[in-house]
Amino acid sequence: MARGPGAGGSGRPRVRFIPRFPTPPAEVCPVLRTRIRISLLVLTAASLTACSAATADDAKPPATASPDTPAKVTVAPPAAGRPMTVTASGGTLARVKVVDGDGGVLAGRTASGGGTWTSDRKAAPGTSYTVEVTARSAGGKETTSRSTHAIPEADTVNKLTLAPGKNTTVGIAQPLSIVFDRPVKNKADVERQLKVTTSDSTEGSWGWLTDYSGKDRVDWRPKEYWKPGTKVTLEATLDGTDSGGSGGWFVRDYRTGFTVSDQAQVVKVDLDTKKLTVQRDGRTVRTIPVSGGTPGGDKRSWRGTAVLMAKEGTINMNSETVGLGDAYDKMVDYSMRLTWSGMYAHAAPWNAAYFGRANKSSGCIGMSTEQARSFYDLVRPGDPFEIKGEDTKGTVAEGNGYGAWNVSWPAWKAKSALH
Repeated sequence: MARGPGAGGSGRPRVRFIPRFPTPPAEVCPVLRTRIRISLLVLTAASLTACSAATADDAKPPATASPDTPAKVTVAPPAAGRPMTVTASGGTLARVKVVDGDGGVLAGRTASGGGTWTSDRKAAPGTSYTVEVTARSAGGKETTSRSTHAIPEADTVNKLTLAPGKNTTVGIAQPLSIVFDRPVKNKADVERQLKVTTSDSTEGSWGWLTDYSGKDRVDWRPKEYWKPGTKVTLEATLDGTDSGGSGGWFVRDYRTGFTVSDQAQVVKVDLDTKKLTVQRDGRTVRTIPVSGGTPGGDKRSWRGTAVLMAKEGTINMNSETVGLGDAYDKMVDYSMRLTWSGMYAHAAPWNAAYFGRANKSSGCIGMSTEQARSFYDLVRPGDPFEIKGEDTKGTVAEGNGYGAWNVSWPAWKAKSALH
């Protein structure tokens, strides 16, 4: 075999190995490593720059209003039966004044912090309110605004009748009595608006009942008869109060006051002995022979405590008005009403033979004209008539005149809507 050039003495050919993936020359590797390192540094720097920029933007404080920017005042649209509210944002309420169309001020108070004002009273239907607000900015700058808000008229209005009349002097059994023209469903809401003030902190309670006329009624009576000389005031702040149901709204307030007589006078009627006794401060000052209602039928008298409602003088009494047919129709002198159902104390000269002897009237308490005249001058509305007798047609009902005294004190308190 021929030998290739450069063959050694062994006679074997030289073999040269060439790698399949050649290794870069030594001088090339550092350059690549440098380029890779630079690329990574550039990427890292870019990432860091992006993060740093976001953090800086997020940390910037939001823009704030100038301390002198006026506070924003909002008057909530008023609605009947709800308090009025005024709010301030970006500041506080310095003064709020609300006046109705008649010049009456709707008082209210500002909440802690000065951001909200609420009226003490409810807004009333059919009323226009002018709201004047002075607000103070964060920097102390004050601005004043004024707006007017009208509430539509009520579709239905409820009214009431108060007894006794204002500035009157009454006997020790006279209750405060309110009769409503229309039904009262929201009795608790109405009762909350009735405030009784007495000169001697008399204990008493409201009680809801049905008047003899069929209307809703609420009376306030003391636990016991009034102390002589007590002064009583009622404030019925009902304007803007809803009766509920079909009763309608109250659109005004009411106020009355009276004084209790300085003498504790009680009239006691004993139908068994046919005798009427007047006691004043526990002492008997008059005894009168009388004739009460005829026993055994519809002409009997009522028993229990009745209250003298009114001194009506000379009136026509007709039996048909009290369900007794044509038993009588006559003019009667010195008439003193005790119940709505028609029981009176009065002069009854036609029964003269029976005074102190027999009960022969048509339910009333009769006496001679002379006795009736002096007795009429002696008593006053509000005096209690404590009537007893074996043969009567029952106890005076609470709504038949002023029969509240025939109800026990616990039972009377239970008649309050707030009990």
